[in-house]
Amino acid sequence: MDDRAVKLSGLSQRIVACRACPRLVAHREEVARRKKPAFRDETYWGKPVPGFGDPKAWLFLVGLAPAAHGANRTGRMFTGDGPRGAGDFLMSALHRAGLASQPFARSADDGLVLRGVFLSAIVRCAPPENRPTPQEIRHCLPFLLAELKIVRPWVILCLGNLSFSWTMRALAELGHEFPRPKFRHGARLDLRPEGPLVLASYHPSRQNTQTGKLTPAMLDAILAEILAEKDLPPRPGG
Repeated sequence: MDDRAVKLSGLSQRIVACRACPRLVAHREEVARRKKPAFRDETYWGKPVPGFGDPKAWLFLVGLAPAAHGANRTGRMFTGDGPRGAGDFLMSALHRAGLASQPFARSADDGLVLRGVFLSAIVRCAPPENRPTPQEIRHCLPFLLAELKIVRPWVILCLGNLSFSWTMRALAELGHEFPRPKFRHGARLDLRPEGPLVLASYHPSRQNTQTGKLTPAMLDAILAEILAEKDLPPRPGG
């Protein structure tokens, strides 16, 4: 097994065992107990969610936190929040770019394979109203730092303002010095050759995708820019 895969496996065990934030522990476990009617016959994961993807990834995606009935149910990042959820929206874009084996993410055993991509988040437990507190994010940040150290990505794509802001803090803690850019869709920070190229996108939440704030074409354009930097043409259809 690749050394990075071994290290990520050990880190995943630490993440899953974390109980540092009482509010998040109580919420994730209550959601797992009550369940959503549509999933009443399923056993919810109900624990912190580790990163997922290719241990040798060159592209590292950072989201906000697991969805209550998505990753908190399935145990895998950006998975299970429905056909119109963030997971399927993101996976469809990655599939169009040739970076995912299929255009959906429904369960941890659905066969999804990511090519050169690793999925992470700034918070690993589903927060009430999808709003983690700054203290909760600080508690989780060491996990993001550890993943970045292990994977050593060439490009980081931050999904959403909070993801972008806290990823900047993580990179600063890793020793990179840079002027802090403001968040906007398409924002770009180039720390090469010492560090990664960082880009930002609106988060593919239902609120953004169903209002047109983030369209498939907009996310496709960000991924095309990333592929061009890597000198990789998109491979339509995955």
